[in-house]
Amino acid sequence: MDEKKLQQWQMIALVGLRVIIGWHFLYEGVAKLLLGNWSAAGFLLQSKWIFAPVFKWMANNAAVLDAVNVLNMWGLTAIGLGLILGCFTRLAALAGIAIIMLYYVCNPPFVGLFYSIPMEGHYMIVNKNLVEVAGLVVIMLFPTGRFAGLDRILHKLFGKK
Repeated sequence: MDEKKLQQWQMIALVGLRVIIGWHFLYEGVAKLLLGNWSAAGFLLQSKWIFAPVFKWMANNAAVLDAVNVLNMWGLTAIGLGLILGCFTRLAALAGIAIIMLYYVCNPPFVGLFYSIPMEGHYMIVNKNLVEVAGLVVIMLFPTGRFAGLDRILHKLFGKK
């Protein structure tokens, strides 16, 4: 067995992981877009860690908050579509890592930090955000878009010959 080449079932599993994570991003983005009045203000105002002053400033500055809202809604949607379609997969995964890490540092699941917004439990450092980041790192490291996705076509058209 060539140790540098993944077996087909392994790549299928990685593509499945990419699509599932993409679905989560797409759903979150579209749900926020369809609400019409969605705002990140409540989430940002809950911030309690070392960057809390920055996140609270963002929530209290109307122009900045509007930009954050638009970037969040459309960013989640674009990342989700990129992952599902396997288009610019590594860029989409990197953008997904960046946005989730922003969520994480805004409201980390550290002992002693309590939030009025309902959370899914307290996990002492590792929460669903870090698990999803780990999945995105795996997606970024393997060419799943070239196996099954639009990256396959783009690579054939524009890849190094």
